[in-house]
Amino acid sequence: MTQAIRKGIIIHHSRFSRFAAAVGTGSVTIKNNNKHMKLASKFLSLVALTFIVISCATEEGVDAKKAELEKLKSQSHEIDTQIQELEAQLVQLDPEFAKQNQKSLLITTAKAKKGRFEHYVEVTGSVLSKKNVMISSETVGRILEVPVSEGQVVAKGTVLARIDSESIQNSIDELQNSLDLATTLFEKQERLWNQQIGTEVQYLEAKNRKEGLERNLASARTNLDKSIVRAPFSGTIETIEVRLGELVQPGAAMFQFVGESDLFIEADISESYIGVLGKGDSVDVYFPSIDKELHTRVSSVGAIINPDNRTFKVEVFLPNLPMVKPNMISVLKIQDYENPEAVTVPSYLILSDNRGDYMFTVVDGKAKKTYVTRGKTFERESEILDGLTGSETLVDKGFREVGDNFNVNIAQ
Repeated sequence: MTQAIRKGIIIHHSRFSRFAAAVGTGSVTIKNNNKHMKLASKFLSLVALTFIVISCATEEGVDAKKAELEKLKSQSHEIDTQIQELEAQLVQLDPEFAKQNQKSLLITTAKAKKGRFEHYVEVTGSVLSKKNVMISSETVGRILEVPVSEGQVVAKGTVLARIDSESIQNSIDELQNSLDLATTLFEKQERLWNQQIGTEVQYLEAKNRKEGLERNLASARTNLDKSIVRAPFSGTIETIEVRLGELVQPGAAMFQFVGESDLFIEADISESYIGVLGKGDSVDVYFPSIDKELHTRVSSVGAIINPDNRTFKVEVFLPNLPMVKPNMISVLKIQDYENPEAVTVPSYLILSDNRGDYMFTVVDGKAKKTYVTRGKTFERESEILDGLTGSETLVDKGFREVGDNFNVNIAQ
């Protein structure tokens, strides 16, 4: 803003102030309304002009500073580019300059470890029971009694159901009467035969009739026993498939019954592990639902590959545990490899290029690119078969920023 503009604004502002004060005190008498309106309009126009001039002056100052800042940034970028180009040229012409000018990178370190390394196959398995059976009817008849309920734990021999056996009982009574008569006749015929009275055929016929009735009576009594359904072993009644008054036939399912013992875990293992896993191998089992772990062994290995998922069955022995139930999910860790003198490093520190896997080690304050041969990996630890001895110091944090022969500064 120029000096003349500023002076004009001050003069007019002074005049406006005196006019407003005179009006406010009543010392000025306005005789003409039109004249008064014109005078007010001039003062309002002067105030608006004042604000516009001030605003324009402010905007011109900000724009000038922005333009100056952009100019300096452009010059700074050009200077940085020239510095980098000169440094690159000096690195090629003078190796000593590169060593002196190279900055040390701040890193942390980790130690390579030497000791036992174990590799496990992790799979999901399911708890099964060798005594998970469906109890069926062995005779025909109507259900008279079901004295148990679902979920009930029963002992071996407990009555689960009774089937109507009236017809079988009647047959037993008839056979018993016939057997009594046949036994009496046989005994008399035997006494006569011992006295050399009668023929041998009569004696043999009486004996055969008696023995035949004895066998028939035994069969009838066996059928009578089948009308009472009993628990084949101690266990739990999972489901009851029949109700009181229903007619059952031989082979009809009546109860799903699960034993308390002979539990095992079954899992599907990839066919790539054929020949690696065997009977007796160590297994660590974890049950997520009850947060329990146990150590056991492989009890059997399947010999058939499932063509649908290319796996084979593995059974794991399971001791009696009170909270483990059939169909419970488990996680199996089956050991398939161990090395008592392995060199191991954190897996994330291993990098790769066209030549192979490598790591950065710290030697005399510099990062050294060391190529390694990687073995098996388990739980974020990798076995190193060649390239490390186990005593090296590895670059940990900052391993992606360093390069071969970079100066490094180890953070404490």
